[in-house]
Parts: sequence; C-alpha cells; structure tokens
Amino acid sequence: DPNEDTEWNDILRKFGILPPKDEPKDETEEMVLRLQKEAEVKPYERMTLKELKEAEDDFDEADRKAVEMYRQQRLQEWKCLQKRQKYGELREISGEQYVKEVTNAPEDVWVIIHLYRSSIPMCLLVNENLSQLARKFPEVKFVKAIVNSCIQNYHDRCLPTILVYKSGEIKGRFVGVAECGGMHLKVEELEWKLAEVGAIKSDLEENPKKDIRNAMTLSMQNISARENISTKSSDVLKPHIT
Repeated sequence: DPNEDTEWNDILRKFGILPPKDEPKDETEEMVLRLQKEAEVKPYERMTLKELKEAEDDFDEADRKAVEMYRQQRLQEWKCLQKRQKYGELREISGEQYVKEVTNAPEDVWVIIHLYRSSIPMCLLVNENLSQLARKFPEVKFVKAIVNSCIQNYHDRCLPTILVYKSGEIKGRFVGVAECGGMHLKVEELEWKLAEVGAIKSDLEENPKKDIRNAMTLSMQNISARENISTKSSDVLKPHIT
C-alpha cells in the first residue's frame, strides 16, 4: 500500500519512487478559507455604472458576462430610483403651463393639481397637506396653480379644487371645502381620498374619517329617534276631535 506509513515507503519516497505523502488537511483552516473566498467582493460590485464602462476591458472573459449582468441590474435599479424620485415636491405652475405639465404629462404618471386662491384658508391647508404627500409619494406629480391663471371668474365657493389626471384625462375631482375634507382636514384623510381614485398607493388600512362618520351617523340616528319619541308623546297628549 503506497499510502501506508512504513519505513520502506519512506525510503521509496526519499528516492522519488513514490510520490510525497499527502499531509492531512486542517478542516477548520479549509472552512475558513472557503468562507473568506465566498465573502470576497468582486471589484465590479463596488463600481458605479460609469466606472464599469471605463474598466470593462480590464476584466477577463470569465468575468465579462458576470459584469454585464451586474451592470444591467444596476441600470434597472437606477432607472427605478430615478422614476421614484422624479418629483417629490408640490410645484407651482401657471395657467400657460397647464397643458404641458398636466394634460400632456407622461401616460404612466398620475398628476394631482390644486387650483387655489391664497386668500382662502382652506386652500392653504390643502397646499400644506399636498406638500407632505408629495414628499411621501415622489413618483406622483403634485402641482398647484392660482385659479385665476387657469380659469377666469371661478367662484370662491368651488375652492379649493383638486383635480386628478392620468393620461390626459380627469380621473377624480374634489370641488369645494366639503368635498376636499372640511376645515379640519388631516393629511391622512386627503391621502385616503387620493388613494380611492387610484392616484397613490397608500399604506392606510381604513378611512381615517370612518370613526368620525360613524359617530356622526349614530348621533343623527339618536336625534331622529328622540324626535320620533317626542312626536309620539305629543300625539298621545293631543285631544281627539270627533
């Protein structure tokens, strides 16, 4: 047995008749080396898209396919990030910009425009809430415009007016204080309204005004019930005229 540890085999190995005896490998050391190799970061994984383009000739053939796949992945991630961060603020536009910024916006972009007058407190509240939503949903285009620059002789009772566009068409509208949410409008309530027409993908699980509406409904029902009882009581006390 050439692998047997004997004196005769040692002599044969000394004269080169048998190959050197394999030294037993340290399993712990092997595992450490394997983990280190797995943890190694390829140089192209630390590069920007521009650096990858400049250094592509420095990679060998074995790495070029991996580099190209990695480059395409980074490019897709970059495009998605650019799309999500395209807007992110409530911008002021004029009536002259309406068609370009709203009606002719890209087909895959939702546009929310607020027609307002700065002298109306509710309009200022809506602008404040829309600014917060613009930061939360940067993929949606939020704009505002002074109503006189877009529509002449627009009545104050119709303000604030929020219009929701997609592919050049109006998909939703909220006209006047009541439809926009009332004087005590909260940003979550406006978020829910815009989510209902499909303009944004909200993480809210239920209408924030649901509890308020339920309480109001219950209150109205109680008032109605009391009025019915009062009416019936009065009827009982009325004299019967024959």
